[in-house]
This record gives sequence, C-alpha cells and structure tokens, in this order.
Amino acid sequence: MRVTTVGVVGAGAMGSGIAALAASAGCRVVLLDIPGDADPASPNRSAPAKNGLAKAIKSKPASFMEAAAVARVRVGNTDDHVSWLAECDWICEAIIELAEPKQQLFARIEALMKPTAIVSSNTSGIPMATLLEGRSEKFRRRFLGTHFFNPPRYMHLLEVIPTPETDPAVIGAMNGFAERTLGKGIVIAKDVPGFIANRLGVYGMVATMRRMQQHGLTIDEVDGLTGSLIGRARSATFRTGDLSGLDVLAHVTKGIGAATGEDFALPTWVHEALVGTGKLGDKTGGGFYSKTKTGTLTFDWKTTSYVPQQRLEGGDIRQAIRLPIAQRLPVIKTLPGAQGAFVRDHVVDAAHYTLTLASQLAHDIVAIDRAMEWGYGWEAGPFQVMDALGIDWLREQFKAEGLDVPPLLELAQGSFYKNGEYLTFDGQYEPLPAIPGRISLAGLAQSGRVLEDNGLSRLIDLGDGVACFEFRSKMNSLGQGVLEGLEKSLRKVEKLGFNGLVIGNEDPRAFSVGADLSLVSFAVSAGAWDDIEASIRTFQDAVMSIRRAPFPVVVAPAGMTLGGGCEFTLHADAVQAHAETYMGLVEVGVGLLPGGGGTKELLMRFTSELQNYEEVDLFAAVKRAFKLIAFATTTTSAFEGRAFGFLRDRDRISMNRDHQLSDAKQRVLDLAPGYLPPIERTVRALGREGIGNLEYALWAAKEGGQASAHDVRVGRAVAYVLCGGDGSPRDVTEQDLLDLEREQFLSLLGTKETQERIAYTLKTGKPLRN
Repeated sequence: MRVTTVGVVGAGAMGSGIAALAASAGCRVVLLDIPGDADPASPNRSAPAKNGLAKAIKSKPASFMEAAAVARVRVGNTDDHVSWLAECDWICEAIIELAEPKQQLFARIEALMKPTAIVSSNTSGIPMATLLEGRSEKFRRRFLGTHFFNPPRYMHLLEVIPTPETDPAVIGAMNGFAERTLGKGIVIAKDVPGFIANRLGVYGMVATMRRMQQHGLTIDEVDGLTGSLIGRARSATFRTGDLSGLDVLAHVTKGIGAATGEDFALPTWVHEALVGTGKLGDKTGGGFYSKTKTGTLTFDWKTTSYVPQQRLEGGDIRQAIRLPIAQRLPVIKTLPGAQGAFVRDHVVDAAHYTLTLASQLAHDIVAIDRAMEWGYGWEAGPFQVMDALGIDWLREQFKAEGLDVPPLLELAQGSFYKNGEYLTFDGQYEPLPAIPGRISLAGLAQSGRVLEDNGLSRLIDLGDGVACFEFRSKMNSLGQGVLEGLEKSLRKVEKLGFNGLVIGNEDPRAFSVGADLSLVSFAVSAGAWDDIEASIRTFQDAVMSIRRAPFPVVVAPAGMTLGGGCEFTLHADAVQAHAETYMGLVEVGVGLLPGGGGTKELLMRFTSELQNYEEVDLFAAVKRAFKLIAFATTTTSAFEGRAFGFLRDRDRISMNRDHQLSDAKQRVLDLAPGYLPPIERTVRALGREGIGNLEYALWAAKEGGQASAHDVRVGRAVAYVLCGGDGSPRDVTEQDLLDLEREQFLSLLGTKETQERIAYTLKTGKPLRN
C-alpha cells in the first residue's frame, strides 16, 4: 500500500503545512479549498488554495524544505477539481473544525476515492465516530484520524486515531508512510476530545493561568518557571500561546470544554484584552508578548497593558537549569516564596490530571510521555517527571491539596519506569516498546557497547561490524579531546576489522557548531602562535583522516552543522543527513576562513564537476565556492544543502531523526564490500587572474556600503586560497590548498579586527561588523 500522491483539502495554516511537508518529502500533492468566487468562469475560483500555498511559501519558519518542492503542489477548489482526489493514495481533510462540513466532504470523497486510498481527518478533537456518520463500511475501514501539530514540518508528533472499524492494514500503511516518508513520531491515541497532547497541554495552559493569578505572578515569571526549569520547551507557557495563536487557543479550549464538560475557560482578560482586540500572538505582532524596535514587551494581566519584559533570572533557577533533568526537577521542591509555591502547584496539578485521565487517553503511559515530548517539546514526559519528583512526594502533595490519590499512582512500585520497563494500566511492568527504526546510542552505552571514551567523545559498537563516533562536548564543539578521540577511534575500527564508521550523535540541536572559539581566543591572548598553527594542522589532519580511512566513513549530521562540523561532513565517503540539517561554513562571521579543509573541499568538488568539459570556464566553480564561504551561507534544510553543493547527489536524507543512525549504519554496510579509499585529487587553480575577478567584486561591495575594509580583507584571503595563490594558473593538490588555508587562517587571526570579532561573538553570541 504505497503512498506517492497526497490530497489535502483545506489550505489554512495546517492544511498548507501538511501539503508542504508531503511535497518536501517527494510526494505529488493536490491542495484544494473552497471556491473563491461563485462564477465558474472567474479567475479567482481557486484563490483560497492559491493564497494558502503562497502563505506557506513565504512562511517563517519555512514550511517547504526547498523551493523546488513547490512545483509538486497542484492547487484547485472543491467544486471544480474535487475529481483530482481520485488519483490520491492518501486524502487528508483539514477544513474548518465543524462536524457537518467535514461529514459533507467525506460523502463526496467516498463517491470518487480509489479502493486502496486512505482517508483521514486532521481534526484536533472532533470524535471520529461523529465524522463517520452516514459513511459506508468500506469507507470506515479506510478511515482514521491523523492529528498533526503546528507547524507540521517541525513538530515530530503525529497522533494516529484509529476507529474500531479501521482496517489494521490501513493503520500499518499510514504509520509506515508517516514515519519513513514524512518523518513523524507516531503515537496511537484513543478517540477522546483533545486526544492526548492537546488534552493535557491545553489543560496545563489553563491551569497555569489560574495558578498565576492565585499567586500574583507575572507572565515573565511564569514563563521562567514553566520552561527549561521543569523540562518543558523554552517557549514555556505564554510564548507557546503566542506561537500557536490566541484565537486558536480560545477555540480549542472552548471545544474541549464543551466536549468534556470540564472547565477549560480562559481568564476573562485573555478574551477581552487580547483576543477581543485582535492581539492574537505572533501572527498579529503581539499577544502575551509584543516585539518593538526598543525591545520585547510583556502583557501585564493586572493592568491589561504592556510593560518592558523582565526575564526571570535567579541563582537557584539558573544553577538548576544546568543540571540533568532528573536532578533539576527535585530543586523545585525547595524553591522559596510565591514562585516556589506556584511551580509546585503547577507540577502537582499536571501530575494529578494526567494520572486521572491516562487510561482514557492512551493505551499506555509511554504513549503519553512521547506525545508530550514530541508534540510540546518537553524534555521529559509527565510520567518521567513524576518519577524524578518522587511517588511519595506526589502522594503527600495530593493529600495536602485535598485531592484524591489516583489509583494509577498507587499501582506504581516506587516509579513508573524501572530497569527498561514501564508500568501498565493493570499494574504490571513490561519492556519499553521500541521506537521503530531507532538506534539509541545512550541505550547501547548503558549495555556496555562503548569501545572508547575520553569524556568528550566516545566510540560505540552499533553491531554488524559498524561503530559510531559520537561527539559529547558542549554543543559538540570540536576541541582537542574530540580530535584525539577521532584519531583513536579510527585506529580502533581498523584494528577490530570493522566494516566502517558512522560519525553522528543524538543531540536535538546540533551535530557540531565547529571549533571551540574560546580556546582559540585564549591561545591568541597568550601569544601561542606555534601552538595555534599546530592545532590547525591537527584539525586538518583529522578531517582528512575521515577521507583517507581504509574503510567507509558515513557522517550523519542533524541540526546545526557549522564550521568544522560542516568540514567533517564534506569529507565523508557518504552523508546520511537528517532533513532538518542546517549546514554552513560560517567562519567569515568571526573574521576567519574555513581552515579545516572546507575551502579546499568546495573548490575541489565544484571544479571537478566542470574540468572534464571542453572550453568550460573554471571560474564558475571558484565563484560558486566563494559565494558560499564569503556570505556564510547556511542551508535551511538538507535538501537545500544538496542544491547548494554541501551535499552530493549520492548523499542521502533521512526524514525521520529516529531512523537516521540506522540509515547511516546501513549505508556503511552498502559501501563496505570491496571498499577502497578515494585517491588524492588535483585541480586547476586560476591564480592571479581569478583573484583579480573576485577582488573587483569585493571592491564593489565596499563601495556600495555592503562590506567593511576588514570584510574585504577576509574575502581576499578566501579568494587567495580558492585561486591557489597569487601566481599563474597551475595544478594544485589537496595538500597545497590545505597549506594555503592554514597560512591565510593564521594571517587573519593575527589581525586586531578578527580578534575583536571573536571576542564579541564569545561574549554576545552575535557577529560583529567592524
């Protein structure tokens, strides 16, 4: 049951986002919405769908992973083009959240869908049973709920809601497509209002507002207490509300309240002072927060006016945030004052509500934890949080609040998770269900599969003769410890006779942000220039060792892959990138050039593509590399990385982060039989003439006010390396270019302006223009 063509009905934020995700994944997409004009001859008949697509194209963050994917989307309207859905393998309804229009649409779809098509609703809470009223048994067997989270491209969670009549083969096909092709983490939810994540998440927002009022705290204080401190997303409570939209929040709370009979009413000031006046969050430029030219303002719920933002910063909280989650959460038990009382009430409210409803929402506690982690960006799910706080402590808090002790808490024998098992709703402990396709480096390490470990990096046996070299430094920066670890790991893999090596990690933010600038700055201040040159040479040798290894090396980047992290990636035999990989050689931002082989590699790669053609202008390759480096171009996805040339056609992309290491391991096994390392390369360098062409462009940028004198100096250093030095055209080897990189890197590092840029970036995290 293969899905290659997708139909999405409803081109609002969710529908257009789902369409953009499917198109980015390679599917052909039909995107329909209601007619924009009653006149059949009007050119505006499909305007709603066209406008929805246009918004998706312009959205920030981007809905599409690459511009080329837009061509896979065909837009139309539900009067003239509904027949297009007959060719679709999966049809997803994402129209207005009212049962009757959805039921009418499904009646039309049933009349034309092909027998093998899957039909789903993206409803955020209308029961599936209601939507299926009047539908045939055949349709019912092909139908289920698919609840995406906004924005669909970035949120990992997909709640799948089967009905008792859904064909198991349909569930399996939908899960497989969503996991592998769309990159989603699947949680099977029960058919109840709000399903899992929204039921708990929206309750949490409403309860938080009420506790805030009770304890007299500000929005800034509450977001400081309900974010990273307790393992939630950094957007915490009110920033999350602004992201999703206050109108959406008001609609969802009203709908869940009506469906459940529970009190989900938002405070009056939210309706009257914000929603009622059009202050709906980011989409309108202001909500709980408002960004101005002079800074961010925060809504004061007591005065219903905006005041300057006052971020919550305190010694105990700041120290706690640096701790692992299991050590961080117990800190809230002793936080003093109104803030401490609030955050304790907050976690107790959430725990009691979750324990009470758990078996109604999901089939196990693992699904609940994964739903909140993947859908709301929690570092730890509700039951993991309860384990960290302590079962006994929670029981005491419930009793102190006059709350009943939910039976599920009494079933827990000390904790909900223990020894790789979880507590079932009938009081038994069973092995944790595996996430499909996932290789857990932490799990392998716990089971004794570590081959080397120096604290900053480690080598782990993935099985089948494949090892994984994992960075473990802060933001996976590439310092001496990581480089030494790589050298030992390469020797170990060869000594053990393994098939090959994967370089990757499980960090949700960064594969690597590059070299550790603080060490560079310290060495410069100490005047240790010989040591700096030796370090650069060591880094270059480490990068080249990836290319020269006698076995295949596959790099698996995800998230930020910058500077040296990008250079590691460029030198792999093959790359297995996650779709959300943001690559770039960004060294010019601190007044340097890529000195770890990045400048060399882009020239080699782009020139090699051209130099076998007769009468070709090799300057095109130099110009292409120069633009990427001089403008510190960073991709917004792995697909864009392929378009820019950071990835090659033979490099592959995993849509699902959970599958990436497994995919990379398989790539090693594919390359291993008969593997021979690549030969050293030589390319034609353009010399003085090429430098002159690039210098003219730099001069024009300076004259136009787009570049400073130091920008020009940095740009000329990049040009010098890309053109093989200031001489006549000549053939250059990889080592020739590495030597030029090192020379120019040191020259720039010796300038006052570059040293100022490095110091400013280390202090502020931002680039300096000087």
